Amino acid sequence: MAIPGFGEIAEQLRRSTVLVQSGGRGAGSGVIWSADGLVVTNAHVVLGSRVKVRLWDGREFDAAIVSRDTGRDLAQLHIAAAGLPAASAADSSMVRPGELAIAIGNPLGFVGALATGVIHAVGPLGGLDLRTWVQADVRLAPGNSGGPLADAHGRVIGINTMVAGGLALAVPSNSVRDFLSGGPENVWLGVTIHPAQIPRAAGSAKRFGLVVLEVEPGSPADLASLLPGDILLGVEEKAFTAVEDLASALRGGGSRVLRFEFLRGDYSRVRRVAVQLGTALPVRSSAAA
Repeated sequence: MAIPGFGEIAEQLRRSTVLVQSGGRGAGSGVIWSADGLVVTNAHVVLGSRVKVRLWDGREFDAAIVSRDTGRDLAQLHIAAAGLPAASAADSSMVRPGELAIAIGNPLGFVGALATGVIHAVGPLGGLDLRTWVQADVRLAPGNSGGPLADAHGRVIGINTMVAGGLALAVPSNSVRDFLSGGPENVWLGVTIHPAQIPRAAGSAKRFGLVVLEVEPGSPADLASLLPGDILLGVEEKAFTAVEDLASALRGGGSRVLRFEFLRGDYSRVRRVAVQLGTALPVRSSAAA
């Protein structure tokens, strides 16, 4: 289906997309978030202390790193420029599967490359982590990281971050707004999980659980002695029925204790453990686009 004015929409989005270079690494992408020089990109794109930003018209600026959040994988840059073509952002909570998605970036040295596809889902990706992602069937490559994922109107719905399971994963635009406003992110547990149906005694219905696939060294889960193979059943007497239930339990910042029920070794004994949340987040690598 043809979209009226699609060429103009794509061109405006290109003008709001920048090339970001840092620390002698390959180039990534970024989004002009405000006309006075605010640029948003991925944290993993700006690992060095010296960052340069190149605009669509070829102008190049040294960029200051205003803030950087490895948990969200977001970074806020500022360049000494004004009157820039800032992108507009949409409410990512309103994004629905099947909608058109547009990605702009600088993959493999191709500046301002455009790719289109459709939204697959919005939410956590099973087997990866508990963060909410805008998941799109859009082809990304190294150099797309930090660039915009937009809707059919050219409004940014996410920041392209990585590829997993054949899908492009983008940090939702609402998370970007929270990051820029200093709002809290979910506390970090440090596990990779996968949903599963757990057998009970003969004749009983199966129950839902989250199988721990990996535990990050030094994480709150590691310090609480959770192990790969453990199955999380719930928190504080509230049973999990979906991956999102764990994400909800972790929502909000601050230091606190969360008490988990879990299985280990067999399905006959429910164990309990208290996990201290709110510990510092380490720098983690990403399978990045």
